[in-house]
Amino acid sequence: MGALDFYKGKTVLLTGHTGFKGSWLCMMLSMAGANVVGYALRPEGEESLFALSGIQDRIVSVEGDVRDMAHLKEVFSKHQPQLLFHLAAQPLVRESYVHPAETYETNVMGTVNVLECVRTVPGVKSVLNVTTDKVYENREWDWGYRETDPLDGHDPYSNSKSCSELVTHSYKKSFLDEMGIAVSTARAGNVIGGGDFAKDRIIPDCVRSVLAGQEIAIRNPYSVRPFQHVLEPLSAYLRIVEKQADFPDCQGYYNVGPLDCDCVTAGELASLFCEAWGEGAAWKNVCDKGPHEAAFLKLDCSFVRRKIGWRPRWDIKKAVQKTVEWTKAYRDKRDLAACMESQVREFLQFEAACRQTEARGRVE
Repeated sequence: MGALDFYKGKTVLLTGHTGFKGSWLCMMLSMAGANVVGYALRPEGEESLFALSGIQDRIVSVEGDVRDMAHLKEVFSKHQPQLLFHLAAQPLVRESYVHPAETYETNVMGTVNVLECVRTVPGVKSVLNVTTDKVYENREWDWGYRETDPLDGHDPYSNSKSCSELVTHSYKKSFLDEMGIAVSTARAGNVIGGGDFAKDRIIPDCVRSVLAGQEIAIRNPYSVRPFQHVLEPLSAYLRIVEKQADFPDCQGYYNVGPLDCDCVTAGELASLFCEAWGEGAAWKNVCDKGPHEAAFLKLDCSFVRRKIGWRPRWDIKKAVQKTVEWTKAYRDKRDLAACMESQVREFLQFEAACRQTEARGRVE
């Protein structure tokens, strides 16, 4: 865990810690020896990675809503976090069409409340607001969006995340810069990995189908997305928060996504899943002409590579294989915490080996 030594003994607050990304991030920080405090709603659905992983027994978990400013401030005051990852959100495009007001309340005013706590409760030194690649005005062009491109998400989810970005920019310039509090945002692409049970997401839909012995139904098989394993963006988030804590000039607004060669269509992703799963798994095209979703989207991640020194490590095939590995452990009722810990260690060891190779190449 040498890559995460910075976090040992530090108090870290995660909003949205009971979600898919949040559960994996809790695991990584717990393995690093951090004092983790989570603030989130109770997980929805019959199954949740947060419960299955047993991570709730290794952290302080507070049930709360980021729209509740008074309660959130109590948690800040009680635990005095030094570092903050803001992941709490209503994260689904289709859900945002059904409940747009709630989506804006959570994703915009939730961000205001979190940053207001950072502003008014002393202690936090480094903040990351996790948004999405969908914050951009999507013109469906063939090149990746850069951090300087206009923000204007189309649907209520994407647009609310654009607003969350703007709120963060304002708090940074108006208050937090002069207080010496480092702030960045991370615009991550679509993540996959073991333990995602969300509705209306490709890999969870694939998992539900194969576990039920059914053919996989894919809504938009030709839509291109920057898919990546969940450990990829989490490693970037951890690195950003660490770097900007010591070097304020590392603050920024960062795209975090895979290499261009790993930006695949939903159909290609489903094919990779079926190949990795085996057992006769197959998928079919069931385009349902649902609400608008962007057909083509990818990111230019050169800025985060240059400024932070982060780059993706597992290609899309490896990402799918690791997702299947976790899911079969889940199906077979094996130790899921041990599976997660093993994947985290494998990822960090591979990342360290890649860094050593790159360093040798620069010297030579």
